[in-house]
Amino acid sequence: MSAKTVSIETARNTMLGIGLLGILGILGIFAVVAVPAPNPAKPARQFAAPPVAPVVARVTAVAPAGIAPINARLAPSAPAAAPAAYRITSFLNRPEQFQHGDFIWNDEGIPAGPVLVTIDIGTQLIHVFRSGREIGTAVILYGADDSPTPLGTFPILGKDVHHVSSIFGAPMPYNLRLTGDGVAVHGSTHLQWGWATNGCIGVPVPFAKLLFGQVKVGDRVIVSRGKTPAIGAVIPLT
Repeated sequence: MSAKTVSIETARNTMLGIGLLGILGILGIFAVVAVPAPNPAKPARQFAAPPVAPVVARVTAVAPAGIAPINARLAPSAPAAAPAAYRITSFLNRPEQFQHGDFIWNDEGIPAGPVLVTIDIGTQLIHVFRSGREIGTAVILYGADDSPTPLGTFPILGKDVHHVSSIFGAPMPYNLRLTGDGVAVHGSTHLQWGWATNGCIGVPVPFAKLLFGQVKVGDRVIVSRGKTPAIGAVIPLT
């Protein structure tokens, strides 16, 4: 092998060695230098949600057709206003001979409705109307000249089945009190011509019982002289 050839090969080998060493050096650098680990992720901060007012749905109940809402059905109804006037539509057939102690009562087929009582001192008759139709009538006793029965329109102030007069001690059954001083419509056993009361209206006891069951406190009693209403009459109650 010539000197020149050796020199070339030697140089080539040297260059290969240097190149190999350079590659190994580079690999060593990557092996020795540690790659810094990424910073651990910070936990996300939690924020409390702002308070939210609860949502209340407003539901309007709708009743089926023809059925009133329950609050309307349960609500107390207002009391019916008293009529301002009363119309007379019929009278009972009364016999010509109608004497003390006689009475007629017939409410069959008469509808329920407001009751009105009229008393005529002139004819000595009491008339009971329901829904404008007469259901009862009787011959009465009334107050003597020195204790006259007061005239006017009186609401019934009180009812007492077994009332006894605090002044005279006399029984006054089925008492319907008209005035503060004790004038009343009540049952009487002394119904005959020539007798009188101390201002009250006396009627047959069986009639008084029927009347007592028909009226209520507040119903009107009209006492007049010679003013019995006729059919079609409209009687003011105020």
